[in-house]
Amino acid sequence: MPGEDAALEEARASVPRSVPRILLVGGGYVGLYTALGLQRALGAGEAEVTVVSPDPYMTYQPFLPEAAAGNISPRHVVVPLRAVLDRCTVVVGEVTAVEHGKRTVTMKTPASAEDGSGTFEREYDELVLAPGSVARTLPVPGLAGHGLGFRTVEEAIGLRNHVIEQLDIASSTRDPAVRDAALTFVFVGGGFAGVEAIAVLEDMARYTTRYYHNVTADDLRWVLVEAAGRILPEVDEEMAHYAVRELRGRGIDVRLETRLDSCEDRVAQLSDGTRLPTRTLVWTAGVRPHPVLDATDLPRDARGRLACTPFLSVAGTEHAWAAGDAAAVPDLTAAEPGATCSPGAQHAVRQAGVLAANIVASLRGEPLQAYRHTYAGSFASLGLHKGVAHVRGRRLTGCPAWLLHRAYHLSRVPTVNRKARVLAEWTLSGLFKREIVSLGSLEHPRAEFETAAGGGEPPDGPARTGDG
Repeated sequence: MPGEDAALEEARASVPRSVPRILLVGGGYVGLYTALGLQRALGAGEAEVTVVSPDPYMTYQPFLPEAAAGNISPRHVVVPLRAVLDRCTVVVGEVTAVEHGKRTVTMKTPASAEDGSGTFEREYDELVLAPGSVARTLPVPGLAGHGLGFRTVEEAIGLRNHVIEQLDIASSTRDPAVRDAALTFVFVGGGFAGVEAIAVLEDMARYTTRYYHNVTADDLRWVLVEAAGRILPEVDEEMAHYAVRELRGRGIDVRLETRLDSCEDRVAQLSDGTRLPTRTLVWTAGVRPHPVLDATDLPRDARGRLACTPFLSVAGTEHAWAAGDAAAVPDLTAAEPGATCSPGAQHAVRQAGVLAANIVASLRGEPLQAYRHTYAGSFASLGLHKGVAHVRGRRLTGCPAWLLHRAYHLSRVPTVNRKARVLAEWTLSGLFKREIVSLGSLEHPRAEFETAAGGGEPPDGPARTGDG
């Protein structure tokens, strides 16, 4: 079978049948760090490790706001799997079903889509399910047509381009209604993703207005909508209140205990009766387990996550493991009985280390270790030089919290090369002015050529003009 299928076949043919075949589903935090741990701990020929991921890279999501603000290049927010996992087989594809009773997964790859072969099955001996999570959406009218996400690097860069394009629209229109809608930005969800996204983009947009002769920072309207009575549930109440005061002090309208009821016709209708005509609605209201779990025969909890033991094995099942957002892992350090680890990068990275060690121990007949989380603290960036942090009982705000936020996440970025590149970009961005430019045309790279070849307008509007 051509393409990625051939890569799988070649890897399988080169390994003796007696060698255990470990299949990791997902190339995010858990998939990457578990595979790294396995390739470091396993000896030559001790096992075959295959990673199946829909993308050939892992996205370091805590840096998405930095990428959206232009502080880090998009290529430095991602880690190429093949470059890091040089002793594993990396297959770009998607697992669509798991039948653990037969030790098989059903999957598809770009090659199988191209040649018309569709899905196919692959066998394994040990399974690691780490598909992560997807955005948790609600049946809000208009959300599918007008909402923007903020979970991938493509979405982060697209949102940056979109915000700058709204300033261009507002600067060039004579219609007050169009201008107001272009300069109104609504974010739904007050967790880390929503708060950091609105904070850094407001900071970036306010800086950008200095280059417009008829748009000022006071013209921009930013609204954060949160259904609960507080934001940032990951930090304590005092830090959350500080974050609200900081955001409101910058003119960001924080609406607590408020829901988005509709966003049809580019109008955000809130549960408090407010109507906000807007061209920008960003949805960051939580996550849910990846849909592939619906196509497995493995036990799950009431929230749809894989039921796991403290050893990161799937409960009541042999040769199946899980961690990260898709796994309900008991929190042995929690005061309340039955508590499970919350979704997030901090748990995922630490669970991956224990998971890799336990898989190796299982193969060698050695005892397993339970996952116990040691709280390292919570950090949130509120824009350039602004943040909140709660570390080992100490609360920090402003620039110290922002520096600690950067230092912690820099320490967690895989590979020394990636760390050095990110640090270099931060250093350069501190020495020079911000680069403010929208590259929205990158989303439709063939538009100009299609216009030239077809003699008409491309589907997405008129082609841009060149320099002659």
